[in-house]
Amino acid sequence: MKQIPQFTHQPPEDMYYETESHKRNVISIWVCYRNGFDYNLSKPIRCIWGFYDTKTHKFYSPVNSKTVGKEVEFSQTTPYSAMIPKVNPLTAAFV
Repeated sequence: MKQIPQFTHQPPEDMYYETESHKRNVISIWVCYRNGFDYNLSKPIRCIWGFYDTKTHKFYSPVNSKTVGKEVEFSQTTPYSAMIPKVNPLTAAFV
């Protein structure tokens, strides 16, 4: 992740990160699985991690693979996604 020095997550086992230009100042960050499946001709399987604005140096969670969501603090993200889980008080008691 040479393009984004603030991105310090290490990829999970058997995965790697990939970046693409999304818009003029926005980079999309993808989590890619090394193992392929027969139904996609053994191509890497990709899942959107989130977005990064190169002008403001901020991270954003995805709404979907094409839509930038809300700004997030990088420290609250996980290696799998920039989406912040909503936890109700009952769930928080068990976490």
